[in-house]
Amino acid sequence: MSTEQCVMGVCFFALDANGPKLFGFPELLAGLALMVLAWTTADVRYRFRVRVAPLPLESLTFGVVAAVGVLTLLTDLWRAEEWLVPRGNLLTPAQWQATLAGLFLVTFLAWSWFAFIAPPKFGKHNAKRFAQTLYGIILRGSPSELAVIADELTRSMSALVRYATNRGNDYPRNAADKESDPPLEEAYANDLLLLIADRRLCRAIVESSPVTAMALFREMGRTKKYGIQVETFAKNLVNEALANKDSFLYHEAEGYESGLIGYQKPFSQAMFANYKMVAAVGTLLDPDLSQKSKWDADQWEAYCRVVLISLRDYVDQHFWQHSSVLYRAMGYIESTTSDLYKLDGLISTWDSDTVRRLRVVVEFIKDAVKILDEKGVPEHVRPRVRARHGHPRETFYDHFASMIFEVIFHTSAVRSPFSECWYIQHNLVWGEMFGFHHFDNPAGEMVKFKLRRLLYDEVAQMKELPNFKGAKILGFCLNVMGLEKRRVEHHKDSHALHKAILLWTKKNFAWLHAYNPRVAEACLVDGIRYDAEKRRLVKTYPVEGLRREPHYVYLDVEPAPDEPPTRE
Repeated sequence: MSTEQCVMGVCFFALDANGPKLFGFPELLAGLALMVLAWTTADVRYRFRVRVAPLPLESLTFGVVAAVGVLTLLTDLWRAEEWLVPRGNLLTPAQWQATLAGLFLVTFLAWSWFAFIAPPKFGKHNAKRFAQTLYGIILRGSPSELAVIADELTRSMSALVRYATNRGNDYPRNAADKESDPPLEEAYANDLLLLIADRRLCRAIVESSPVTAMALFREMGRTKKYGIQVETFAKNLVNEALANKDSFLYHEAEGYESGLIGYQKPFSQAMFANYKMVAAVGTLLDPDLSQKSKWDADQWEAYCRVVLISLRDYVDQHFWQHSSVLYRAMGYIESTTSDLYKLDGLISTWDSDTVRRLRVVVEFIKDAVKILDEKGVPEHVRPRVRARHGHPRETFYDHFASMIFEVIFHTSAVRSPFSECWYIQHNLVWGEMFGFHHFDNPAGEMVKFKLRRLLYDEVAQMKELPNFKGAKILGFCLNVMGLEKRRVEHHKDSHALHKAILLWTKKNFAWLHAYNPRVAEACLVDGIRYDAEKRRLVKTYPVEGLRREPHYVYLDVEPAPDEPPTRE
């Protein structure tokens, strides 16, 4: 029987041990066991989400569960002992139990909300926790964790771009901005953009979550915030993508190879199709200098594809501007042929990686000239740039002509055997530039004109200062165009150059041979020799195919004058 006691106007009554029970300590333990099981078996994704929530969820959860546990235990003890409690209308025993159960349920729902329903993003209220949590995960460097976090970062990329400092031409805008510290979220956003540049995370993004990178660069393009600190991230990301042949750069090939993805190229378009962003970032087209020497033809082909994407937007929108990023990229591509000299004297090199890389470079040049032709040759472009005019008068056409010239110089190092020399110099390079109508368009004609001038000027310079570079260029020209004039339609673009080269050789070769026999010898590839006694060059076409006996072609040269060459 219940008793009631009153003290100073406050009445107390004993709890009924057999009264209704909604939530007690046994129910708490059962629910807590399920919660602990869920928390301990959750993977890094959900632990990351909870730790970067706008509220200190872990400490709040501990406090609430501890408080509910103690109060629930005391409530059960009070009921079992039927101790006195004050009588009033504020809370009934059932409402008290419901309140404790509600707190416990809200805690569980809060975890579920942030872990599953509405995962938190980077923002003002969690900037510090977000940065600290991500920093710890990257420090551990677990590949499995980084793969999950790479995907988890996708939803925060737009916020990072929004909060990060845009270091444009007007940054800092004034002295006060320079001296004052940036807002906390802005500072952490800047740090996070540097943090995600970690090579291990970039590798995980390439392998598991390229949409993360796409989200970042798309947001940069949408907001036109090109000055945020993504230089290191961009460089490491592209280099990791080129190193991994299963990355998006290889799957986004031509449409007939990759289907719809090959036609749309969503990742490549997001990263490289905005030339203004490419130029502002500055490192998207910069390969790792320690790794690019190890790239094979497939990797260079993927690199050339992204350069062409940037080139197209540059030609369409910014053709009047100087482009240091594209000029550097062209230099990298041209340099991949610099080891052709290793093929000199070898046979059956047609399927070697060195030759395959040469094919990639030639295809890049052809595709680039097509892009230039789609734009049309601007009126200010001059076929010939006088030396006194200098760099400002040079255009992209001049740079492409110089690029082809350097490729020709690299191929001129392959001098033997005859068949390999002809295949590399004529079939892979010269025939592609001056044959098959690949350059039969205004842009191609402009590039060919400038290239012919570069070739002839290099050869003519040997009259003043004999050198091996000019000698190799002369040897290339004599090999691919021959020692006799030919009026063939598909060689019409090289008639003027051929005539000038033969005339220079006829007038100066005997003198060059007398002045420096080593330089003169460097002018001759396998199959061409100099008959000093009869003063003539002899080209021998060996017995092969339907030819039953060797065929000889001669070029008579003029005798050498007595005076030595002049030097300037």
